[in-house]
Amino acid sequence: MSNKFKTYLKSILVPVLIGGIVGFIISGSIDYNSLEKPPLSPPSLTFPIVWTILYILMGISYGILKNNSLVDSGISSIYYSQLFFNALWPIAFFLLKWRLFAFIWIIILAFLIIVMIARFYKKNKTSAWLQVPYLLWILFATYLNFGVYLLNR
Repeated sequence: MSNKFKTYLKSILVPVLIGGIVGFIISGSIDYNSLEKPPLSPPSLTFPIVWTILYILMGISYGILKNNSLVDSGISSIYYSQLFFNALWPIAFFLLKWRLFAFIWIIILAFLIIVMIARFYKKNKTSAWLQVPYLLWILFATYLNFGVYLLNR
């Protein structure tokens, strides 16, 4: 196995595994189907599919930077910070049912993703563009989070 392949594999496995662990932790607490939801809310089946794709894109994006020796402490810091915020959002939203807190948290996450994309763009444009679907999904999730908060107070 080449070193580049190993780097991509590790880069993809980190977000996928974190997402899987969080999914396992919150699995008994997901009340999405019983909530009042805003217009355009997708069916619950959509979420694991979309998140798997996004985690893979996230990993490929970071792997591009790693394989081209473009990762520095700033890149690692913003990448792992947004991953941390990403992992804690479903715990706040589903496990703890802190909908307003989760809304504020996801706004911070969106900001971190924007900063991450900007920093990635300076290093490698493809790496940055691979994160855009993630940002768009988080912005949509921010709308859903706020709608759920308003409709289920």
